[in-house]
Amino acid sequence: MSSVPVLPIDSGRYGSVESKAIFTEESRLKYMLEVEAAVANAEASLRLIPLKAAKEIALKSNVKLVSYEKWKEIEKTTKHETASLVEALVSVVSDESKPWVHYGLTSQDILDTSLSLQLKDYIELIEGKLKNLILLLGKNAEKYLSLTSVGRTHGQHASIISFGQKFAVWADDCMLHMNRLSEIRPRVMMCKTLGVVGNGSVIGSKALEVMEITASKLGLYPVSSATQVVSRENYAEFVWWCALVASTCDKIATEFRNLSRTEISEFEEEFSKDQIGSSAVPSKRNPISCEKISSLARLLRSLPTVALENIPLWHERDLTNSANERFIIPMSAILLDDVLDTLLKVLAKMVIREDMVKANIEITMGQVYSEFVLDVLLKKEISRSEAHKILREVSSKSRSKGIQFKSAIMEDERINRLISEDELNRIFIPEAHIEGSQAIIKGTLKRIKEKLGK
Repeated sequence: MSSVPVLPIDSGRYGSVESKAIFTEESRLKYMLEVEAAVANAEASLRLIPLKAAKEIALKSNVKLVSYEKWKEIEKTTKHETASLVEALVSVVSDESKPWVHYGLTSQDILDTSLSLQLKDYIELIEGKLKNLILLLGKNAEKYLSLTSVGRTHGQHASIISFGQKFAVWADDCMLHMNRLSEIRPRVMMCKTLGVVGNGSVIGSKALEVMEITASKLGLYPVSSATQVVSRENYAEFVWWCALVASTCDKIATEFRNLSRTEISEFEEEFSKDQIGSSAVPSKRNPISCEKISSLARLLRSLPTVALENIPLWHERDLTNSANERFIIPMSAILLDDVLDTLLKVLAKMVIREDMVKANIEITMGQVYSEFVLDVLLKKEISRSEAHKILREVSSKSRSKGIQFKSAIMEDERINRLISEDELNRIFIPEAHIEGSQAIIKGTLKRIKEKLGK
């Protein structure tokens, strides 16, 4: 019977090749051996183990000599992955070096620190994609700077905005995510080499120094204190960050899905020549990529709950976090990678129907300008409550009679004696009301340039 993937991540359906390569078991072995080598060199530099032994351990801590197959074959007997790794490494070094393999360490030192190396590589990858997303959002904010559109609240037409403001808001959100990533980096990329209960018992007074040297060699941050494990708050924060970024992508995708409704028709996903939208309705073009983003974001938002449950462990540690972390951390990382890749493709190939964006402003027959009529009335020294009441009545009349809001205003003596026809005509020009939007967009574009240099 052939082996087939169980999870769609493994089938190639979700996640880039680059992100998945970071979290394979083979890659994890490579990272674990890197940690063993770095610790041995650090200990030798402080004369805790022989320099000759450290050099040999470092030289032979590679996947050619300690292969994935060899590691897993030993694990069948030991039922312990880190002990199996140590045994495999011991088997390839000389008798003189054997006592110094894994010296002063416990399994979790290797597991947590190698996980930090995985996350270090992942953060570099995902940060690049986040930068690309910010640049693409900024490009669209600038492109649609002067495109007037409807701003909607509660699904209803509310006022006039620049269409580009949508993209500016999203770009600012993503720049904040980059700030958060910079802030959590030292807490996620932790190096811990403090032994069985986090007290450096075998190494003693030089335990912290060993860890500092090891962290420096690996490009990580030494943990300030720990039990047998790095505090799980750190990983909960990473899983939460992934869910937060995915939720912003979901926000963007949800807006696009709404704008693609037949009744709105302002947005279209790319639809290739031979693509099929529906098996039953040949004419359909569904926003399936945006829907995928929303679907994966729902899953990502569920994972921080598990990560938070992993924080309270018994005494200096137990294993209740171990099994589920093998799911939630790689899943959070790989699925976020897929969400970002999908959104980047959507943005690169989307169609914004500017004709419909402009046409939709007129759907309410001018009532979208009521805020600006109210403003003019207030400046004529009418109380807000009175002006508001008058415009509500005129709005109801416009709806019931099916006439333009401006016409209903001109028929109302309470208003037309205060506002001239010329003043009224100037109010009903959409371009007159996006200066604020344009200033916001320009501010965002300036921040993007300052942050990313582009």
